[in-house]
Amino acid sequence: MKNIKNSQFTSSNSKLIQFNPDGGGTTQNSKLPLSVYMITFNNACTIEKALQSVAGWVNDVVVVDSHSADGTAEIAQKYTESICQYDTTDMREKYQYAQDQCTHPWVLFIDADEWLTPQLKGEVEKIISKNTDYNGFMVNRRNVYLGREIKYGGWYPDHEIRLYRKDRGSWQGGIHAKVYVDGKVGELKNYYMHTPYTDTAHQIRTIDRYSEAFAQDLYSSGRRFHLIDMLTRPIYRFFRDYIFKRGFLDGVPGLIIVASTMYYVFMKHARLWELERKNDNS
Repeated sequence: MKNIKNSQFTSSNSKLIQFNPDGGGTTQNSKLPLSVYMITFNNACTIEKALQSVAGWVNDVVVVDSHSADGTAEIAQKYTESICQYDTTDMREKYQYAQDQCTHPWVLFIDADEWLTPQLKGEVEKIISKNTDYNGFMVNRRNVYLGREIKYGGWYPDHEIRLYRKDRGSWQGGIHAKVYVDGKVGELKNYYMHTPYTDTAHQIRTIDRYSEAFAQDLYSSGRRFHLIDMLTRPIYRFFRDYIFKRGFLDGVPGLIIVASTMYYVFMKHARLWELERKNDNS
């Protein structure tokens, strides 16, 4: 059962800004017709950097939290008044709810461990200023892991639709839900940044959580366990990501990434087997 509660926070840092389509960029006392949204849960260690990257750039920043216990919402209230509490285990549903709270015709989403670069924001402003034929845009992401920007392997290149017309985009999928856009989709030249994990312990905890959720998704969709998948798919990821995509050029972080990826792929199938066994014996 989901619980929805709108939280009324007062933000002393909220600014009304405006976009100048004649080339002057954003200025105070006017408005860029773009909403930025994100979903959060216990992201206190990263959310401030994410919000700082959009503060003063747009006047509609939507944060949808799930009753974080680490002060995430309290940090967010310094940057926006649009903070909602929404509890659900369905990630697609939570992202879609966040999109639905946006007020402008164009929307852009970032996660709480990401931040926008000035170059990307400038490119977005130019897109918003003209009547483009595109309904959405793929945006490239660069990952920083263990103090190193990752340039090879399975994490590179990394891109997905992030900027799109609200009335033409919707969230689809399960644990790895994505935005799908009706119409033409272009690609931006610039990028945004991402720190997927604070350390290896955080990475292992995330893998444990996602492998369980992914196995549940597989089981619910009718997929069944096959031993050959559990044996061969991790090996395939090693050769694809570490050898053919040259993950070894990312040094020790690259080695840790491919090892953890193999572990994740193995555990997805191990948990699927465990789930089948449990349900068959019940």
